[in-house]
Amino acid sequence: MMRPQTDGKAIMSDYPITQAVRALRQYKIDFTPTPYPYEEHGGTRRASQMLHVPEHVVIKTLVMQDENKKPLLVLMHGDREVSTKQLARELGVKAVSPCEEKIAERLTGYQVGGISPFGVRAQMPVCAEATIFELEAIHINGGKRGFLVRIDPRDIEKAMTVRRVNVAVEP
Repeated sequence: MMRPQTDGKAIMSDYPITQAVRALRQYKIDFTPTPYPYEEHGGTRRASQMLHVPEHVVIKTLVMQDENKKPLLVLMHGDREVSTKQLARELGVKAVSPCEEKIAERLTGYQVGGISPFGVRAQMPVCAEATIFELEAIHINGGKRGFLVRIDPRDIEKAMTVRRVNVAVEP
């Protein structure tokens, strides 16, 4: 599936060219496509098992909203949950809650289970758990169910303004 080029980079011929992939290319973010067999409701646990990586390095993209229905993206470790109360405090709003699936899909242009923070349809603030940036590499959705991309987490900030937050809690 992958063949090396003379410049040391690899080409992968069988992966989807999604809006996320286009955005990664636009911002010159190096990535490695990591497709896996998608399973309904498998989540980050399934992805980590299929890719043989810790669930902590599989990053989920959540679409949330404040009490005024203003949407935002939250990037979180796969093995952690978002403390919505702490996130609301950090953002200076009354409450934060997950968006309905239909709203999340309309705002991002992606199906739930395939939402990437890259190449989303609507401009939204992005909050990311601060500890994500301490990792050497992460696997984050590439814009399609069953398709993650491996990137340097610091490269996220090449493509978007990110507010680093400390809102992770054990499930």
